[in-house]
Amino acid sequence: MKKIIIVVVALIILLIAGTFITYKILTGAVSNNSTEKEVTIPLGSSATSIAKILKENNLIKSEVVFKAYVKLNKVSDFQAGTYYLKESMNLKEITEMLQTGIMFDPNESSITYIEGKNIKWLANMIEKRTNNSAEDVYSLLKDEQYLDSLIEKYWFITDEIKNGDIYYSLEGYLFPDTYAIANEDITVKQIFEKMLDRMEEILNEYKDEIENENLSVHEILTLASVIELESMHQEDRKDVASVLYNRLSKNMSLGSDVTTYYSVGINMGDRDLYKVEINAENPYNTRGPNMEGKLPVGPIASVSKSSIEAAINPNNTNYLFFVADKNGKVYFTNTNAEHEQMIQDLVDKGLWYEYED
Repeated sequence: MKKIIIVVVALIILLIAGTFITYKILTGAVSNNSTEKEVTIPLGSSATSIAKILKENNLIKSEVVFKAYVKLNKVSDFQAGTYYLKESMNLKEITEMLQTGIMFDPNESSITYIEGKNIKWLANMIEKRTNNSAEDVYSLLKDEQYLDSLIEKYWFITDEIKNGDIYYSLEGYLFPDTYAIANEDITVKQIFEKMLDRMEEILNEYKDEIENENLSVHEILTLASVIELESMHQEDRKDVASVLYNRLSKNMSLGSDVTTYYSVGINMGDRDLYKVEINAENPYNTRGPNMEGKLPVGPIASVSKSSIEAAINPNNTNYLFFVADKNGKVYFTNTNAEHEQMIQDLVDKGLWYEYED
């Protein structure tokens, strides 16, 4: 009997050890390949759908293990957006990237500002990665002397950022990218300088076109920020821009949900909008009253180069409507009747956002 017990215990130990080793192997990197892959995580993606996307891009070894890892480690709050991931990253690094946009490499100091994120998100990231607080960020954004110095230094920044209705003065002006930092003592001004210098590099490519536009840079960045949040995929952005321009030219309101979310300080995906929020008058809320033919008072998120390009060079279409489903796919229509039918089709398929009273 003792021999049997010993054998059983040994087998259990071997089974546990084997399971642990297998788990460690399966949660490790797929390969040593450090080439970045562009991966888009749609709004509202579940762990199951994320696992499928990662497996299709050969970034994880097993969808089942990914879901088990997420559950065992209580990983949540995945952020929708476009990420650059590597086969050489393990599950811990991938899930941290999908939560924060940053791979925490102890040998590298950097701050990554993700496309489509807003100033509040950046302020929290600066607080996590440096010795500055989020309040330091907000205070600097209200510093009149500092803002005047930026207006004097950068050709694309004007007094428009000092409009009293704007929540955060540099929203949309800080270019999303990964920035190396010397150490945690870097100041908020130094971080902003890196981001504004990068934005200047991007906008310099379009300077001649911008000068021939009827819109100011502030208005272009505002449009670009709406385009950024309304179109998760680059191929949709010039058509989305076309719809926005067409509606403005016809003195129609933009009717963009993303502007309403920003107006009430709610992140998309946190919850659905309330009807009272949709109908509220606010200089950011293009679904509210008195917004016919108007842009939001300022940008509502960081903008990618492709969204800036779309805002400056939109496609030529007759589209007046578009809707995005819960997976980020965009549908374009010409008439209100077609638009309403498209919404109904999405409702029937369970792909539409529900609004609460």
